[in-house]
Amino acid sequence: MKQRNDIMWTALKMSENARVNIMDNKCEMVIEVLVSKLTLDEKISMLHGTGLFHNGGVERLGIPELVMSDGPMGVRNDFEDAHWMVIGNSDDYVSYLPSNSALASTWNRKLAYETGTVLGEEARGRGKDVILAPGINIKRSPLCGRNFEYMSEDPYLTGEMAVPLVKGVQNADTAACVKHFALNNQETERLWVEVKVSERALREIYLPAFEKVVKEGQVYSLMGAYNRYNGEHCCESKTLLNHILREEWKFDGMVVSDWGGVHLTREAATSGLDLEMSVTDNFDEYCMAQPLKKAVEDGEIQEALIDEKVKNILRLMYRLHMLGEDVAIRKPGSYNTPEHRQKTLDVARESIVLLKNDKNQLPLCQGKTRKVLVVGDNANRIQSYGGGSAEIKALYEITPLLGIKMLLGGNAKVDYVPGYYADNFDHMNTETNWQADSLENGGGSMGENGGVAPEILEKQNVYREAAVKKAAEGGYDTVIFVGGQNHFQDLEGHDRQDMKLPYAQDKLLEELLDVAPDAIVVMFSGSPVEMPWIKRVHTLIWNWFNGMEGGTALAEILFGKVNPSGRLPETFPITYTDCSAHCIGEFPGGETVNYKEGIFVGYRYYDSRQIPVLFPFGYGLSYTEFVYSNLRVKGNYPDFKVSVDVTNVGSVAGKEIVQIYVGKPDSSVERVVKELRGFAKLDLQPGETKTAEISLDPAAFTYFDEQLRHFVTESGEYKIFAGKSVEEICLAESCEVEVGSEQLRYFL
Repeated sequence: MKQRNDIMWTALKMSENARVNIMDNKCEMVIEVLVSKLTLDEKISMLHGTGLFHNGGVERLGIPELVMSDGPMGVRNDFEDAHWMVIGNSDDYVSYLPSNSALASTWNRKLAYETGTVLGEEARGRGKDVILAPGINIKRSPLCGRNFEYMSEDPYLTGEMAVPLVKGVQNADTAACVKHFALNNQETERLWVEVKVSERALREIYLPAFEKVVKEGQVYSLMGAYNRYNGEHCCESKTLLNHILREEWKFDGMVVSDWGGVHLTREAATSGLDLEMSVTDNFDEYCMAQPLKKAVEDGEIQEALIDEKVKNILRLMYRLHMLGEDVAIRKPGSYNTPEHRQKTLDVARESIVLLKNDKNQLPLCQGKTRKVLVVGDNANRIQSYGGGSAEIKALYEITPLLGIKMLLGGNAKVDYVPGYYADNFDHMNTETNWQADSLENGGGSMGENGGVAPEILEKQNVYREAAVKKAAEGGYDTVIFVGGQNHFQDLEGHDRQDMKLPYAQDKLLEELLDVAPDAIVVMFSGSPVEMPWIKRVHTLIWNWFNGMEGGTALAEILFGKVNPSGRLPETFPITYTDCSAHCIGEFPGGETVNYKEGIFVGYRYYDSRQIPVLFPFGYGLSYTEFVYSNLRVKGNYPDFKVSVDVTNVGSVAGKEIVQIYVGKPDSSVERVVKELRGFAKLDLQPGETKTAEISLDPAAFTYFDEQLRHFVTESGEYKIFAGKSVEEICLAESCEVEVGSEQLRYFL
């Protein structure tokens, strides 16, 4: 005991790096001892699911099962161990968080960290070890069904928001599991589609956020994707898992398959994958179960490969204080706390994007509002039940209708009509779950735009006519339409056919605007929609799937309790055929999908090719005005610091997001006009001026050279842009980059 105390005292006197090294060394010693005592059967049991959400433990050595759970919007409800039947008790209600798209819309790193703490603490409180989140795949097309789960079309913004989110999760002694690695940008045929992409696009667009969470976020675990790349399934990929993740990025955490993403025993065993999970209950028949044991016993697979996988799982457990006496110091979790609800509300408030306010109708005056008509199924719809594996058993969910009525407090009459007839589902049905059949038909499909059944068409007509009549005759101070999509469109396993609003909402809006031309329009969706009525609408709000307090936040925005500060993390094109994935590349492809657009994804394409859009990347309005001045670029490569002064010239407090873009107009290779390379969110009182100070990472000036096969920096002049969106550039300056031979190669 004295020797142990001496070691600990010495460690306390050392630097942080030295302490970390000691802990790492202790970790490896513990792991080596445990592996040496494990039998082959015990090792194999740790490498595959022995239940739908856990692997096998080894009780005699104190190695517990590793318990996992979806998902990005909160901890999923509990299922029976071997069947997709919900248990149905009252102990798995949780906080329902805003979607990753909503979080990215805040452009607020602190809120990303706070969201992570909520997710991590709630997972830990529910007895989970790994939360299968966040999803950070790039939004290549607006039609991808899981876009609501992802953050952005931009790798820099995605990485900047994902890193603090991961750190927040893991601060709670819960492992984040970043997904889906990699190139999982569609749901159609997601199990088998082969992605064809240039290495430059792979390195510049689709991998940087993953690399950032590995290197900066120190993420403990990562999930492989369903699709194929370079002739391999991603969950068995030597290119992705061995060469890039393990060798280049030095990742030593756990890699888990997506549920059903493993197909071949030898390929999985020799890849960087550690744990196979699936949706079926034949656990012993998984590729990394009895077939793997037999391959080892037959000498086809070296047991040393098995040992490395076990070590990666044990390393994760060690970091979570799951082994030995460290269990006593593992942090307890909590769920459904007032603090969690407040953090959820904070995110919802800053995620809402004001897209139009032409007549300054907003904010509404609460004291002068006496009669309100709310139209639209989404105003009264509970969204938390849907979306696929992102579904949540929420403790509660405040809808827009509820939020408006709560805020007005009975001093105004609030009428409601659904306006359009929408799909519904019985969320109380606990007998079946879609996931049991999720591996059929290629794992996903594209929706069909078939004809509307006569009885449904009749209901749509009745609902629409009732709403228009109500708006025309009611004498309302304000008409608020809350429409958009729900989780029958934003849904795992299904891509959209187009960007059109479902349920004949366009026709409803046109007729509603005929009788209520100043109607306020609120769109609920996880991805862009076509807006053929946009020129007629004076006031437009974009509201993501915004969690349990979403209705509260929306009401506060409408009535000026909160000044909107959300900015779009993706471009809203006029129609999907304007998107480069469709007009240059392929979506969804067939057996293969070709990313012919290369690096020209999202705003990189629209901005460089001057394609008109509905709303540009980074766009969003406020109830006040901000003026930029005095842009300065100081330093020399690779240490540039950019500063810009921002003044609130309006009459109310507000938050502005300063966006810094970098471009090289005379590049020797084809590059986009400008790329987001920094941002800062400032909170400004009326008349106040603050300075945004942003350091530019060396990566801000690089591109991937496919012949040299690494990132390089060109010498010469670069343009530094400061703006309110990619289109609204307020100031620009130039800087000179001089690259010596020792700086030519730059690895992210």
